[in-house]
Amino acid sequence: MGEILGLGITHFPGMAPDPPGPRSLKRTLSDPGLPERYRTPQGWPEQMRAEWSTDEGAAHAIQHRDTVVAGLRRARQTLDAFKPDLMVVWGDDQYENFREDVVPAFTVLAYDEVEVHPWAHQIGARNYWHEPEDVAFRLKGHKAAAKRLATGLLGEDFDVAYAYRPLHQDLGHAFINSVLYLDWDRRGFDYPMVAMPINCYGRGVIAMRGYMASLEHPLAEADMDPPSPSPARCYDLGAACARILAASPWRVALVASSSWSHAFLTAKHYYLYPDTDADRQLYAALESADYAAWRRRSLSQVEDSGQQELLNWFCLMGAMAELNRKPTYSEFIPSHIMNSNKVIATFEP
Repeated sequence: MGEILGLGITHFPGMAPDPPGPRSLKRTLSDPGLPERYRTPQGWPEQMRAEWSTDEGAAHAIQHRDTVVAGLRRARQTLDAFKPDLMVVWGDDQYENFREDVVPAFTVLAYDEVEVHPWAHQIGARNYWHEPEDVAFRLKGHKAAAKRLATGLLGEDFDVAYAYRPLHQDLGHAFINSVLYLDWDRRGFDYPMVAMPINCYGRGVIAMRGYMASLEHPLAEADMDPPSPSPARCYDLGAACARILAASPWRVALVASSSWSHAFLTAKHYYLYPDTDADRQLYAALESADYAAWRRRSLSQVEDSGQQELLNWFCLMGAMAELNRKPTYSEFIPSHIMNSNKVIATFEP
């Protein structure tokens, strides 16, 4: 019988540039549709003003990254101690591999391996490791486990898609960054990965190209796309993944990869800062293993709080509930100006 480790991490792209900074916030501040009272720190929450300080958030950005990296190093230590045969990573495809031709709710990527180019779409951006724009990494897949997982999910009436090769892009940044960040110290990373993209961006995945809306020219309801799968459906799928893989011959790390509420998705805050109150509610439920509170969350609540990417974590919560697993370590890392709050968590056997 297979053994399972649960991990929750972030793939926040803003950690990789050197130096890091509040890029999404600065883009929002330049939006002509932003009300004038929010264009200067005087109109912001107190904590947000403190993070911005007198250096436009430069010091906070570095401190925030250092804290997150410490959590990622701890997650990697836990992963190495567990010695998995493979990882299954739930992440979002943000108008990357899936575009106008097809947007599946859930997909299992049954690749043998894939070559990724993490900096190919960030020409001119200096990254933390000073890796060149044309650097390539080969990431191992685990086709047999992916096929078994897809077969099992279909057998449990989850209509998942599967793929043996990429469509538009090698892998979405959620999956590439998950590996790059778990290997932050570049010691090497040999664990095979089965990527499982979820349509987290739902109503904005095509309409907004998976990124942020314009305050000056907001989209009409008729321009939006069909929705994401519901939090409850993601939760139930995660539980099914745990059952299927627990019955397999492999040691598997189930990984949710995303930050929590995103400023650029939180319309009620004019895309300036995340919904920390909503995040702390779910974090308290995670700490106490009150997974039922997660399953009760509605998609409208998730969208209102800019928590679309948390659908990846709803899968993890369902899996941990299925295994009756409590967190062995968790940390909530807040930030108003760095687009999103971050959580690192481990659920060891």
